[in-house]
Amino acid sequence: MFIATLLTNPDRPVLERATVEALRNAWGGGDARWLDPGVAAEFVLGEVPGNLWEVWDGLQALGVDLAVQPSEGRRKRALIADMDSTMIQQECIDELADEAGVGAHVAAITARAMNGELDFEVALRERVGLLRGLPEGVIAEVIRDRITLMPGGAALVATMRANGGYAALVSGGFTAFTGSIAARLGFDEHRANTLEMADGRLTGAVAEPILGRTAKVQALHEICARLAIGVDQAMAVGDGANDLGMLRLAGAGVALHAKPVVQAECALRVNHGDLTALLYLQGYAREEFVV
Repeated sequence: MFIATLLTNPDRPVLERATVEALRNAWGGGDARWLDPGVAAEFVLGEVPGNLWEVWDGLQALGVDLAVQPSEGRRKRALIADMDSTMIQQECIDELADEAGVGAHVAAITARAMNGELDFEVALRERVGLLRGLPEGVIAEVIRDRITLMPGGAALVATMRANGGYAALVSGGFTAFTGSIAARLGFDEHRANTLEMADGRLTGAVAEPILGRTAKVQALHEICARLAIGVDQAMAVGDGANDLGMLRLAGAGVALHAKPVVQAECALRVNHGDLTALLYLQGYAREEFVV
């Protein structure tokens, strides 16, 4: 059996009952279950419809996301989450670069790296090199003044943990940021790269080995092994090319507001919903959220 889930941005609840019922009838699905009126609904299917992606494309124009996945094992026991442009709304290195006066140049490199056009590790070393001499104290200022959480993140982490899940923040960014974000959102652990410092300033180097695409896959394996669960019981979420390995491997890999190269390889794509979409995809109703 399969579950079809329709959802949208909770701040703009545009999911209409007529839309849900029309699709349910067209696909011969079971009774619709509303997880959050105007925001998310689901129904059972006997098979994956042949016109899934054609329908998905049409719903995108309405501001509605659609996902079809196996009904068994939807509720996951681990969350492995990217940080930049996933759990937060910014790219930390771009914000630091802006403070260093090289923001536009670094942002262009970041965009290409996240779309898979550049080798992640090479691009990271190049961008960090441009931060040489930046005072260490700028990091705290950027976290305070420039970094904002992605909506729904706190509810996602708290709800999964309250239901026996484990949450890990695994980022190609920097520990100076993941430590703060993990604490604010309630993650059980965080992993990221370390910016090297000397005399209170960034040296322009990042400690080796760099945590990139392969390291994210390794983190997923290690965390699941420690929890004595299979990777099929994990949900991963990310937006960039360096997330693709873990998104493909996890039982549920969610491309959240992701780059085209990432969306093209993920069956679960969230372009309109926020991070609470990951709860709706697991079958949680709004009243079950821990906030």
